[in-house]
Amino acid sequence: MDRTAWIAVTLCVLGLVGWEVWVTRQRMLHPAPVIATASPAPTIASASPELAPTSPSSASVSPTPAASAFQEKSEVLRNSDLELHLTNRGGGVSEVVLPNYEAEQGKRVTLNSATQTPIGAIMQNPAAPELGEWTMARDASGVTFESKTPEMTVRKKFSFPAAQEKKDNFVAQLDIDFANPGAQAAAMPDYFLSVGSSAPIHRNDYPSFTRLVWYGGKTKGVDVGWFAPSNGFLGINQRAARPVYQEDLKATDWVATSDQFFTTLIVPLTTKANGVWGRRFEINAATQTYGVEGAMRLPAFRVDPGQTVSTRYELYLGPKLYHRLSLLEHNEAEVMEFGFFKLISEALLNALNTFHSFLGNYAAAILALTATVKLALWPLQNRANASMRRMQTLNPKMQELREKYKDDPTRMNQEVMKLYKEHGVNPVGGCLPMFIQIPIFFGLFTMLRQAVELRGASFLWIHDLSQPDTVAHIPGMGWPVNVLPLFMAATSFWMTYLTPKSGDPTQQRMMMFTPVIFIIFCYNFAAALALYYTTQNLLTVLQLYVNKRQALPEPVKVTTPAGRPKRRR
Repeated sequence: MDRTAWIAVTLCVLGLVGWEVWVTRQRMLHPAPVIATASPAPTIASASPELAPTSPSSASVSPTPAASAFQEKSEVLRNSDLELHLTNRGGGVSEVVLPNYEAEQGKRVTLNSATQTPIGAIMQNPAAPELGEWTMARDASGVTFESKTPEMTVRKKFSFPAAQEKKDNFVAQLDIDFANPGAQAAAMPDYFLSVGSSAPIHRNDYPSFTRLVWYGGKTKGVDVGWFAPSNGFLGINQRAARPVYQEDLKATDWVATSDQFFTTLIVPLTTKANGVWGRRFEINAATQTYGVEGAMRLPAFRVDPGQTVSTRYELYLGPKLYHRLSLLEHNEAEVMEFGFFKLISEALLNALNTFHSFLGNYAAAILALTATVKLALWPLQNRANASMRRMQTLNPKMQELREKYKDDPTRMNQEVMKLYKEHGVNPVGGCLPMFIQIPIFFGLFTMLRQAVELRGASFLWIHDLSQPDTVAHIPGMGWPVNVLPLFMAATSFWMTYLTPKSGDPTQQRMMMFTPVIFIIFCYNFAAALALYYTTQNLLTVLQLYVNKRQALPEPVKVTTPAGRPKRRR
């Protein structure tokens, strides 16, 4: 690696360090408030029947009357996992309380914000919703809302599925009937249905966790950072704040708002959404904390005189538990957004939950998962260590070649490769286990970002494995002292020191930088990731000590038996 490459690598490392320092300083200067609000659970929308096109003479109506002064009333539907707080303001769910999930300051996790649009509200313009008064009635099966205009009567019913239809305790259903009591056909234009709002629930939440997400064969979404103004790069591509996000879609299965661990997701069961809308809203100006609210757009239809058009929606309101979301019928598990490493993340999460079912502790489950991954890679790591030890025996000869051809780098590289070939050494053999670890690391990283199972799980001094294990802050700087990432870095340097030194100087230097890069990458992330990587390092150190006790092989040329034909390349 030449001088220019060294300068580039050093600048990258310094840039990463500077970024982490800046992010930490911003968090200390503007800490996120303690918010018990989490993202509202997605509802599964009911599908609409085939509808004829609207004739020009049909009356166009809006299902929500103009807002007027009235007394807001509420009702509560509950089961053992959900409390739905329903309001006559717009006829929807103002808040979803999860009694079995604790927020900060001893409160319960609450999805949606009572100050934003209720979940299930019907709107023509979500930017300025007309949340009028709906009559509200309760019976044994649920809560019913009704709103009347001369052209149309709209009835909504929120309920929990009957026992024979029950899919999950976090699932509720919404039935909406559009009845035409008049003498002429009534047109219902494209309309929006609110999916609620989400907001940060931890002080360490990154803005990318607070998102509006939708699925139509592929998961897409925007986070609160999309709405923020940008100074661009060196003044290039500057842009002002964007007030709303709106996009026309085709055959969208569901729309959700989501935070790091919880979601509100709506699936239309009788039709498909044809658009999505979202906006960022301010929670605290001083701390620059924002949430996001969203709505799905549903297609227009007409209702003939004396007829009723019925629609149904399924709502998932709760934690992003993959093993439960994956059992639902409309790809709700895609709200996890595992991305490129989806298969690895799913396999690791399933393994983690399997270990937990036996061990009863998530820290122990992480240790068991780490040991399992290490044992699976143990033979491959043995071969890599042997390859590096063989290369180590060639160091004197390689040094001779470097001295001999120091003025001819091309010839030097040719002779070095010839030396490797003669002795049956693969110069990249020692890197293979590291390359295999990279997708595992990023799959774990992606999975642990949203593993609600780890939320609140403790281990030794760590109170929450889903958060950094901060034990103190450096006075005057505000820099958090996270112990486990420091252990991880120490074990990484120990492992690097014990790793056999190959004859490739570039590979040696890159190995020296690896611990620095990983500590920067993991320092403010979930303690569970640092626990995994620290344990992985310690097991690798053990393996290196075992390999080191074996005799160092002598450099021997590889001979080809006479008469054996060379393989064609």
